Amino acid sequence: MEKEQTFESALENVEQILKELESGEIDLDKAIDKYTEAMKLIKFCNEKLASATEKVNKILNEDGTLTEFNVEE
Repeated sequence: MEKEQTFESALENVEQILKELESGEIDLDKAIDKYTEAMKLIKFCNEKLASATEKVNKILNEDGTLTEFNVEE
């Protein structure tokens, strides 16, 4: 059974892939595979961040309803 991917573990994997790609010591085919894997992980991280942002931007009222929270810049 595979453990569910977390934002932190995905980010660590991206960092490791970047180190491998920057080393220049892998062949082109493997570099392309690593790049593709990194892009999938980055997409996963982006989706996790978007979901977290959406949750943080809502405030739970005393009656249990949610209200949008907007920060004025």
